[in-house]
Amino acid sequence: MAGESEAARHPYIPTDLKLPEYVPISLPVSTILSVYLLSSLFVTFLVWTLSGRLTKRAKIERLLMCWWIFTGLTHMVLEGYFVFSPEFYKDKTSFYLAEVWKEYSKGDSRYAARESGIVSIEGLTSVLEGPACILAAYAIATEKSYSYILQFAISLGQLYGTFVYYITALLDGDNFSSGPIYYYSYFVVANSFWILIPSLIATRCWKKICIAMSTESHMKTKVP
Repeated sequence: MAGESEAARHPYIPTDLKLPEYVPISLPVSTILSVYLLSSLFVTFLVWTLSGRLTKRAKIERLLMCWWIFTGLTHMVLEGYFVFSPEFYKDKTSFYLAEVWKEYSKGDSRYAARESGIVSIEGLTSVLEGPACILAAYAIATEKSYSYILQFAISLGQLYGTFVYYITALLDGDNFSSGPIYYYSYFVVANSFWILIPSLIATRCWKKICIAMSTESHMKTKVP
């Protein structure tokens, strides 16, 4: 009975999820969300400002640089912490990143449970896609020849990871949320940006690559 009482203290679904030594969230939700929002806006503003002063790139490319830096840091810092901190739910120090994942697990308890598929997806994302996103921003700023193919590859990786994330949840019953507000705000809306934006970027890069290949082929046909 003592074990059941201990397990019931966490707010996650299923209620019988075993999280020994679970420590409740200590930071207010408003603080957790506002810190993330403000830090994201700061990074975006900084990249936008620097890209305008240093690179003189087109607005669309400056926006892309903002996205790649933002999503790259999100992958490496936020998701990287989750991957390499398997007992974040035991944190007693109110460490911000631990609090983020305690809160997010209300929308998807597979994170608190350390479900192997989730850890695998997040591990690859933080270790491979995170640095690649930073490289993509650098490639845009310096007009590297591999810029479009790199952005296309990362976008496909993000789409693949997000679809696997959703599909595995559906196949496992889609019952990992503590309530509708957490389900739609965290699980659905928050992750949907990694479907919408990568789709737009992949489409743009595909068109750019096709135009470049068509132009090269056309030029070759003119060579006597």
